[in-house]
Amino acid sequence: MTPSATEPTAPAAAAPRALGLSDYLQKILTSRVYDVAIETGLELASELSKRLANRVYFKREDTQPVFSFKLRGAYNKMAQLRPEELQRGVICASAGNHAQGVALAAGRLGCRALIVMPNTTPSVKVDAVRGRGGEVVLHGDSYSDAYGHALTLAAEQGLTFVHPFDDPDVIAGQGTIAMEILRQHPDSIDAIFVPIGGGGLIAGVAAYVKAVRPDIRVIGVQMNDSDAMLRSVREGSRVQLDEVGLFADGTAVKVVGAETYRLASELVDDYVAVDGDAVCAAIKDVFQDTRSILEPSGAMGVAAIKQYVAQHGVRDKTFVAITSGANMNFDRLRFVAERAEVGEEREALFAVTIPEERGSFRRFCEVVGPRAVTEFNYRISDAKVAHVFVGIATADRTESTRLARNFVEHGFETLDLTDDDLAKEHVRHMVGGRSELAHDERLYRFVFPERPGALMRFLSSMPAGWNISLFHYRNQGADYGRILVGIQVPEADHASFGAFLDGLAYPCADETDNPAYRLFLK
Repeated sequence: MTPSATEPTAPAAAAPRALGLSDYLQKILTSRVYDVAIETGLELASELSKRLANRVYFKREDTQPVFSFKLRGAYNKMAQLRPEELQRGVICASAGNHAQGVALAAGRLGCRALIVMPNTTPSVKVDAVRGRGGEVVLHGDSYSDAYGHALTLAAEQGLTFVHPFDDPDVIAGQGTIAMEILRQHPDSIDAIFVPIGGGGLIAGVAAYVKAVRPDIRVIGVQMNDSDAMLRSVREGSRVQLDEVGLFADGTAVKVVGAETYRLASELVDDYVAVDGDAVCAAIKDVFQDTRSILEPSGAMGVAAIKQYVAQHGVRDKTFVAITSGANMNFDRLRFVAERAEVGEEREALFAVTIPEERGSFRRFCEVVGPRAVTEFNYRISDAKVAHVFVGIATADRTESTRLARNFVEHGFETLDLTDDDLAKEHVRHMVGGRSELAHDERLYRFVFPERPGALMRFLSSMPAGWNISLFHYRNQGADYGRILVGIQVPEADHASFGAFLDGLAYPCADETDNPAYRLFLK
């Protein structure tokens, strides 16, 4: 997928005129992707199809030599370069799949490939690029830093910049995926679900499908916290996001390409936004059907099909999801497995208030009954009431509402926390952590890069007069860690505290008024 969480605005590749469908059709048909790429399978997901009462196919781009579709566009672009350009070499900025595609393509074409990656890039990805012959330069803390440095090096050394998505040759290379799908499944297809980062994949797929089979719907899929294309189409012009989510890092792009936006605006039929829990559940679904593990961006199309079927109630349709990549860090699987249960609504989380009196705890357990309890946290309180944090296995997406109503009917005040990120990521591990000393406490969730020195940078930037009163961190195997911090800030310092937050490089969310915090930690 696209490689960046901070893709800056970049100009589209120069073209004498806007290319039309016939132009892109010719470019796709003549693309030179098969020097390095394979024609991937189109596999029926029998178990998922049965569950959804529709036919669901996976287009297995996760089985490519670099475990993603990215080498198609990278190689096709590089194969079009003049001999003198290849002799000078190519350069790109990437933290993942595009880098590996460029490195592999350069090895096949016999040219130099300089890959600029952020210092925050996990070593497994750096090693993979070097293993394919790419020269790695680490620069900056974000993709924006790496991108800017790559452009500087390209100008200084006369290298050709290979854009990850906003280039007609890259778009055409990705469009060969659609060519394969229609050849492999000549019968009716109702919709193809395509993950979107910068837009190169959906632009290529839509261009081919609408030129050859315009009856097939092309549906773009974005993460609900990285939806630059969806917002751009709705606004009628390209929108740059202030922040993007980091879980599906392959599609975490702040601004889409100019050419990819133009094509998506004209050709894409609809869009679906999915969340992280749904993607985790989709990773599990794919594993159950294929015994393969996708990266989060690679499972977005599957999550979207499930959501689309649930929302529209369709049956007996044929859907294709492009499983776009499988470059998953092994350590992240713990987080995926934990959140997959919530994504399927197989675990509902509640804060339940019980009287602090003999027999009430037992009475609450009787109401829970024989259900499978996934988590139970309780600590005695010196107040008249106590709060229980409980997780319960559920069979469907509506059961959490019914359970909450049942608790209330039996006299237990209940708050449904199933969709509360603070509760899912932190509070469940901290129940009972109250303190009378935590006056003037402000609670924030921060996202830190998982690298040495990130925490010290945060601490050293905080004025000495503010005390840290709460801290929770749990390694979840992701490139970015999620940390909960309580800071004691006197009311007179609120303005300077706001300025402090604005100056930080880390995304954050104010959770001071979150009811889960007030029930269990305050």
